[in-house]
Amino acid sequence: MPRARRAMRRRRVARAAVGTAVVAGTAGAVHHHQDKKWAQQEAQQQQAMQQEEYYEEPEEQYEPAPAAPAEDDMAAQLEHLGELHASGILTDEEFAAAKQKLLNS
Repeated sequence: MPRARRAMRRRRVARAAVGTAVVAGTAGAVHHHQDKKWAQQEAQQQQAMQQEEYYEEPEEQYEPAPAAPAEDDMAAQLEHLGELHASGILTDEEFAAAKQKLLNS
């Protein structure tokens, strides 16, 4: 094989090798950058979780509201039934039955 051909062939192989090295180097750099980014995000999440563990909201003591008298509740329910009857949603029979049920309870 002539010397010029051999030299040209070597150059092509060298160019291909350099091109491959550049692509591989770029991929490696991108991969390294992503790994650093993910590690940093994970560290931030762990730090936030640790801060949440140390911070405890003070427990507020809630006292149950005093129960409303049954008479007020019954009056409100009777008033509601009356409104339903007046608007036509309940018939006379339904209103009477619901009122009787409420008064018996």
